[in-house]
Amino acid sequence: MPTIGTDDGVDLYYEDTGSGTPIVFVHEFAGDCRSWEPQVRHFSRRYRCITYNARGYPPSDVPEDVERYSQARARDDVLAVLDGLGLERAHIVGLSMGAFATLHFGMVHSHRALSLVVAGCGYGAQPEQYAEFQAQARALAQTMVEEGMEKVAATYGHGPARLQLRDKDPRGFADFIRHFAEHSPAGSANTMLGYQGRRPSLYTLTEEMKRITAPLLVVAGDEDDPTLEPSVLMKRTIPTAALVVLPRSGHVLNIEEPMLFNLVVEDFFHQVENGRWSAREA
Repeated sequence: MPTIGTDDGVDLYYEDTGSGTPIVFVHEFAGDCRSWEPQVRHFSRRYRCITYNARGYPPSDVPEDVERYSQARARDDVLAVLDGLGLERAHIVGLSMGAFATLHFGMVHSHRALSLVVAGCGYGAQPEQYAEFQAQARALAQTMVEEGMEKVAATYGHGPARLQLRDKDPRGFADFIRHFAEHSPAGSANTMLGYQGRRPSLYTLTEEMKRITAPLLVVAGDEDDPTLEPSVLMKRTIPTAALVVLPRSGHVLNIEEPMLFNLVVEDFFHQVENGRWSAREA
């Protein structure tokens, strides 16, 4: 089983498909490396596609100490994947929790990114929602430990911005729920407590976002309300950013609308690779 070690001794499971310019895909909280299958099948025809399971998601290690889970750890685990595979630079594509990691990677390691795709990013970011989101994260972690992942998949997994996937692709939604229910309760709870429930609000990071130099594409679903205003914030703040909003779409964009998602991301890659993506003038 292929793994990459992090600087704090956590082994991350990864899959490596195709050849060419590398893309690293960073999954959401309710997903894992399997969530990127529609992208791997498409992009591996021309790119080298790397997916990995975050810490806390078997077969990656599941550290018992909640202090080993954080926004900074998630950011640096992306770097560990690049370093572990000897990649100087790569396109980094993240969804939701993985989009936060991708964005933070850009704040600190822009020089290692060919580009950044930040999709479905912003839950709990708005100042008026921040405290409530933290409280919900703590409550959800408790449910995971006490009632198990099947209970969480049947509730959190059926949230209002995920039902679009159910309605468009029932079989894809069933796969999503089944995979979510297979996750580690301890790893998921620690991720929720140490990472999701403690990450800083994007609205406190505008100066850091302004320093991102890598080309960046923000992708949002127009029915994913918690991400819409944060997506506009990122577009307005980051000089290299553009925003695309997918119509009648919820949170799990890459699975819900795989053809459209792949199309806009691939066009973005082509513009970047041909030197056609520049920062906005101040």
